Amino acid sequence: MNRRPLRSCGATAALSVALLLSSCTSGTVKGAAGKGGVGDPLFPALGNGGYQVTHYGLDLDYDVRKKHLDASAAITAKATQDLRSFQLDLQGLKVSAVRVDGEDAAFTRKGHKLTVQPSAALRKGAQFRTTVEYSGTPLEITDPDGAHEGWVKTPDGAFVAGEPAGAMTWFPGNNHPGDKAAYDFRITVPKSYTAVANGELRATKTDKKHSTYEWHNAEPMASYLATATIGHFHVQTSRTPDGLPLYVAVDPAVAGASKEALDQLPEIMKWERGLFGAYPFSSAGAIVDNTPERIDWIALETQTKPVYAGAPDAATVVHEMAHQWFGDSVTPATWEDAWLNESFATYAEWLWEEREGGRTPQEQFDEMYDEDEAHAKRWKFPPGDPGKPENVTDDPVYERGAMLLQQLRLAVGDKTFFSILKEWPAEHRHANADAEDFIAFCEERTDEDLTDLFDDWLYGEGRPDWEY
Repeated sequence: MNRRPLRSCGATAALSVALLLSSCTSGTVKGAAGKGGVGDPLFPALGNGGYQVTHYGLDLDYDVRKKHLDASAAITAKATQDLRSFQLDLQGLKVSAVRVDGEDAAFTRKGHKLTVQPSAALRKGAQFRTTVEYSGTPLEITDPDGAHEGWVKTPDGAFVAGEPAGAMTWFPGNNHPGDKAAYDFRITVPKSYTAVANGELRATKTDKKHSTYEWHNAEPMASYLATATIGHFHVQTSRTPDGLPLYVAVDPAVAGASKEALDQLPEIMKWERGLFGAYPFSSAGAIVDNTPERIDWIALETQTKPVYAGAPDAATVVHEMAHQWFGDSVTPATWEDAWLNESFATYAEWLWEEREGGRTPQEQFDEMYDEDEAHAKRWKFPPGDPGKPENVTDDPVYERGAMLLQQLRLAVGDKTFFSILKEWPAEHRHANADAEDFIAFCEERTDEDLTDLFDDWLYGEGRPDWEY
């Protein structure tokens, strides 16, 4: 994500009988209630225990004029314990029916938790399918840092972005980065509108009044990276020189100002593949919308197609595309490790600036380090310990995280450092990781003692001594 001030720049298939039966149990299995929340250090109420989702099938019908959504979600999951009930995250919206493996299930609502009690308890290891029918006006929510996210209404549709909590404003799920799944979207909108989601466009169907877009995202994705952005867009489809599909949707109001940066997308992707290794997904692109003034952040790395709240510059495209490796493919286990996303994306900007004839990463580091400490927000907390939810998108997570990477580069040398940039996302492809994983990964690749470096730059208070 990039929340710096905006810069203006000129169905799943039906389960087999065997799988359905595997989730049924006799009355002798009592089970337990799945916990609401997974113990995230910064957002303890997000996510749910007792199961892991493998697939979401989202069927969304949105009336732009009335701002009304009629929807259903088919959620395929695996029980990680015996369950007599479990919870889903859903903020607002009216639930009319819930079924588990085709059988009506009891449900209750409290806050953003939807508690589901199947007609029979679920055994640990069982795969089960929950269908939720729901409707209403999706919400826009305000984050602890004051930013707006979720289902953000625009004059011609909706700008849909979910970091950290906004996914639950438009579909029920296990809303935490530690639970990644595949997605299919079926989005119906008025005929003149376009609906863009993650992955590849499989089909478009149009009648006299409506258009339906079917999108398929096969690779695992955290819920905060999902989008279903709707509007009037100029759409351009193409392929990179090596054949990867590109889908770029741009609001006409910002098309001219976006052109220079978006024209560089294939070049940026080629350059980043050279740095970070094979691109981790089967398609790429961008969604550039014309959002209300209250959306004062610039972009989010929604998987395969980052969403931009206005016209991006090339550095912002570099940042969000770097997230496809760092954040989207390798996703933090909890929000406390958001620095693992933002440090690499910010460092990619530094490397791009050098490539374009600007400052080197070391020069950028030096300028940041030498600024007046009393006025530098980047020193107000350590990136590995944000402490408060509003800090997860603040300067230390981005800038001090990137400075940590520059210190790592100095400590291990360029050969090892640039190997880390490729090997880290390759080893943890489509998985979750945390700070301990990254520190151990780096220590395995050098004879240098990195203890002080990580202690100071990741967890130390104030401005560290950077000479090791």
